Amino acid sequence: MGFTEKQEALVNASYEAFKQNLPGNSVLFYSFILEKAPAAKGMFSFLKDSDGVPQNNPSLQAHAEKVFGMVRDSAAQLRATGAVVLADASLGSVHVQKGVIDPHFVVVKEALLKTLKEVAGATWSDEVSNAWEVAYDELSAAIKKAMS
Repeated sequence: MGFTEKQEALVNASYEAFKQNLPGNSVLFYSFILEKAPAAKGMFSFLKDSDGVPQNNPSLQAHAEKVFGMVRDSAAQLRATGAVVLADASLGSVHVQKGVIDPHFVVVKEALLKTLKEVAGATWSDEVSNAWEVAYDELSAAIKKAMS
């Protein structure tokens, strides 16, 4: 069974909720990443020279919005075509340059889901989680393919 219209709607709704407080939710997302993988701090230009996760950092917010937006776009692609194609062909080389390896994708996925769960509150469900997981997994597979 392919990615459904309902799954896409669940991803879109929770993405919009995430964007309602982009500054705070971005800090939350990167805090979850660093909680799980403190060494990842050096992989992000906007984190490597700071103590903790900087508040109100436009670069941090832009990157978080891009990550969550790419997963949302992946949901739309999965619904429309059944596959994810990277809009930015340089994503593979950027991830190689930063030293990204498979476990990093797991950390980001966990942080993304944890952030969305906190944002969604009582509206979070296994169905919402599954929709985001499928979209994220397909996006990360496309990035990994571009890295090889």
